Amino acid sequence: MSGSSGRSWGRVRSLLPARADFAVMARNPRRDLLAGLTVAIVALPLALGFGVSSGLGAEAGLATAVVAGALAALFGGSNLQVSGPTGAMTVVLVPIVAEYGPGGVLTVGLLAGVLLIALALLKAGRYMRYIPAPVVEGFTLGIACVIGLQQVPNALGVAKPEGDKVLVVTWRAVGEFVRTPNWTAATLALAVALVMLLGARWRPTIPFSIVAVVAATLAAEILHLDGAAPIGDLPSGLPAPSLGFLDLSALGSLLAPAVAVAALAALESLLSATVADGMTVGQKHDPDKELFGQGIANLAAPLFGGVPATAAIARTAVNVRSGAGSRLAALTHAAVLAVIVFAAAPLVSRIPLAALAGVLLATAIRMVEVGALRAMVRATRSDAIVLVLTAVATLALDLVYAVIIGLAVAGALALRAVAGQARMDQVDFKADLPGEHSEEEHALLAEHIVAYRIDGPVFFAGAHRFLLELAEVADVRVVILRMSRITTMDATGALVLKDAVEKLHRRGIAVLTSGIRPGQRRALESVGALDLLRREGREYATTPEAIAGAHAHLRRAGLLPAGPVTEEAPR
Repeated sequence: MSGSSGRSWGRVRSLLPARADFAVMARNPRRDLLAGLTVAIVALPLALGFGVSSGLGAEAGLATAVVAGALAALFGGSNLQVSGPTGAMTVVLVPIVAEYGPGGVLTVGLLAGVLLIALALLKAGRYMRYIPAPVVEGFTLGIACVIGLQQVPNALGVAKPEGDKVLVVTWRAVGEFVRTPNWTAATLALAVALVMLLGARWRPTIPFSIVAVVAATLAAEILHLDGAAPIGDLPSGLPAPSLGFLDLSALGSLLAPAVAVAALAALESLLSATVADGMTVGQKHDPDKELFGQGIANLAAPLFGGVPATAAIARTAVNVRSGAGSRLAALTHAAVLAVIVFAAAPLVSRIPLAALAGVLLATAIRMVEVGALRAMVRATRSDAIVLVLTAVATLALDLVYAVIIGLAVAGALALRAVAGQARMDQVDFKADLPGEHSEEEHALLAEHIVAYRIDGPVFFAGAHRFLLELAEVADVRVVILRMSRITTMDATGALVLKDAVEKLHRRGIAVLTSGIRPGQRRALESVGALDLLRREGREYATTPEAIAGAHAHLRRAGLLPAGPVTEEAPR
């Protein structure tokens, strides 16, 4: 095996499950089995609801929960992660279904799986940690709003209006309800949502989502409620894997949606894994393995008619709170759902759509952490701006644009804050004068020399602000720049500094520097600023050496009498 192929295989092997991943499954299997059963009960109505909301039907949600849930648990980088269809992914899929149809969505999932595996091989997982918290909170708030609005047609018992913008669809659905109200559906949806929200406060350990759905289904059947439209027929099992949906001619147009789906799957999965780590002691996920596992899951799910999947933060949290300690819990969750698909499809098909809408409405409300939002808004004005912009963009545009806008605004505000830390202050150089000097000699030196200390970063976002002021210095013959406190310097900062020095030179003012650090030297050399500063020995290691050099320069110009100050050897 050649060196390059050996390295490639080594990288792939590092992403595959290790023996230790399976060994931990034998530590406490009973606890993991019970946790998996609990998560399956919670996940069933969510899988059905998100499948319906995506536009591919409840069977697509179940297929995703079973196939993607099992493979992501097996190949992922977290022992506690639970994957399947999610609200965030549904938000992205609705416009894709409207434009490309069900086959387009399955193709997008397949392409997203390939992209996620590529990200894992490139070890891109580590970079997700740099997403600012206000972007995440705004993103979550926006998703919660979109999920809630998506449920309005089913909650009101009206056919879903045409359109791919959730605000437009919601408005049209409300208008249709006003013309022909369906109070049965609205009552069921509201009742299910209230049972979930109030029950969670009363007994958090009871899965009130399944309790409410079962009660709503029994009420619809016993009372023969005509306004409670059911899910409809479900297949008694998973379909045979197939690539019949794949249209090679459409791959080019589907690449952009696939990038969006892959980005969302990566973001939500790694955020969920981080949340799971924070809820436990001793658990730590591998971000690259997690991307690989999600990639495998999204490659496989479309073959069985499933929608693109990602890790589910709410289901993962239930898994952790139920005592899960290994992947066995998530695998059990997928197995229980598979049994339901094979054994209970006729019963599941009678669940009213309005009841599922109520489950998702309650889920959307519970996604909003009011305390976290309040803390983020109160932290700084910049954090508040980023959070609000991200949430509004999620609601008005789409999730990928929202994250991009949030990151761009957060980056711009951060640069502004960092640039504001840079400053240039005039300093008294009397303490750094070598030798003994009288007040008269010091005054004479101060008449011709001015010293500035530059602090902080000198880069494109803030260099012009103060370095251009340097070029306006007047009534002196020597400027000393103390540069040891510069934290970073880029090419823009070096160019602005060079421009200021050139302007001073043209006016006969010499510029001497001290304390240039190795990190600054490369930027200065790249634009020719260092050569300019070195001419006639004008770069010095320390401030006293620079002052001695300034004294010698003034003496040569006939502005100072010979004195005790001697010029140090220039650097």
